[in-house]
Amino acid sequence: MKNTRQMALDALLVALCAVLGYISLDLGFIKVTFESLPVLLSGLLFGPMDGFIVGALGTLIYQVLRYGVTATTILWMVPYMVCGGVVGFYAKSHNFRLSRKQIMFIVIVTELLITVLNTGVIFVDSKIYGYYSVAYVFGSLALRLATCVVKSIAFGVVLPGIVKAVRHSLHLWKETGEAS
Repeated sequence: MKNTRQMALDALLVALCAVLGYISLDLGFIKVTFESLPVLLSGLLFGPMDGFIVGALGTLIYQVLRYGVTATTILWMVPYMVCGGVVGFYAKSHNFRLSRKQIMFIVIVTELLITVLNTGVIFVDSKIYGYYSVAYVFGSLALRLATCVVKSIAFGVVLPGIVKAVRHSLHLWKETGEAS
């Protein structure tokens, strides 16, 4: 069973995911968001189930607040659920001891996966709601992929330090909890 501190941290990461998704930079043809950062962090710290849950709930909250419930709400959640699960499985398979290079690798892979999956969701969403055009769905793909790579490199640079700091805090919480 999960401990209360881990569940509380997951709840904070869900909230952070929703907020970071909501305050994205939306340029119409490209949307720059940092909502995957807490999803990645959860997977790196706690594994696939936590990463999946943070991706699912954080994106669900963001989607409902921003767009309401639509026929494609669940589809928009899938890329972040997959991201959290993949990162979590990778971290767990390495006993949560990842080098900077390994973190950079898995972050780049999952950010590219998010971009590809989001392109598929844009395609389905545009077909359902009648705004499909090749230029809209695929015209900005190269720019979105380039943005994805830049963002994933930035995440790959900052995440090792964040993971280390959070693990240290969790360890201190554990020691404090056992002492009382």
